[in-house]
Amino acid sequence: MPPAADALIFSEATSSDVFAERMPSGKDGQLPRLMAAVAKHTHELIKEFRPTQDDWRRVIAFLTEVGHASDERRQEWVLLSDLIGASALVEEINSRRPKGATPNTIRGPFFRSDVPERPLGSSISLDGVGEPLCVSARIIDLDGQPIPSAELITWQANAQGLYENQQPDLQPEHNLRGLFRADADGSVNYRTVMPKGYSVPDDGPVGHLLAAAGYPLHRPAHLHFVVRAGGYETITTHVYDQNDPHLHEDALFGVKPELVRDFRPVSGDVPQIKQVDFAFVMVRARPEKAR
Repeated sequence: MPPAADALIFSEATSSDVFAERMPSGKDGQLPRLMAAVAKHTHELIKEFRPTQDDWRRVIAFLTEVGHASDERRQEWVLLSDLIGASALVEEINSRRPKGATPNTIRGPFFRSDVPERPLGSSISLDGVGEPLCVSARIIDLDGQPIPSAELITWQANAQGLYENQQPDLQPEHNLRGLFRADADGSVNYRTVMPKGYSVPDDGPVGHLLAAAGYPLHRPAHLHFVVRAGGYETITTHVYDQNDPHLHEDALFGVKPELVRDFRPVSGDVPQIKQVDFAFVMVRARPEKAR
């Protein structure tokens, strides 16, 4: 049977239009339009780079390998999303805030929701290994008013650039993690050790591909935070050490000027102790985003 007279014929010029034409026009939601856009951009890449059949099979083999490398302990697809900036872009689009508010960054793969609550002033370094660091933060609103009893969850890598859940047999359970509640002045202070920067996992297909392309896989030294308070948008963010040599090539695109601080020595202390201070500025949540 001959094709309908008004049907598009698949060719290099019409390939993405033919795919889009077959998507159901009356279906609700963004999925049909999203799939058509994915096909269109994929076809445009193919037309630009004109891969051979063998080249395209290697692309398929890479995507297959990424799937095989993903399991309940490791998510190579998330790593790919993170390293090409897709995760950071989705976060940027969905967490726009007024000037002066603390920006969000991606949470990363090492977060744990079951962190123990610790008293203000206590240490989250359970093994005591590393250069001492004192952390002092205030949790305030856009008018500079304190937000009492706000929750602050923190986690970080150790002095070797490794998280507790990467070394369950070498680090104490919940090492370098804690949940704190702000006092009446919105203040939180605790003790820890200086974190070290590290390279993202490079032993899987995503790391192999990007390393072969010469892409930097460094993460500068940082502290992670989630800050929560009733009626306010939750902040998920980092604070970065301004002295880290890889500050301007963060593999996960999290570095923003508002999040860079001086991890400075406290004068007169022997052995040397460092100190970092910052404020988390929260914004009122819209009704649908209140938590």
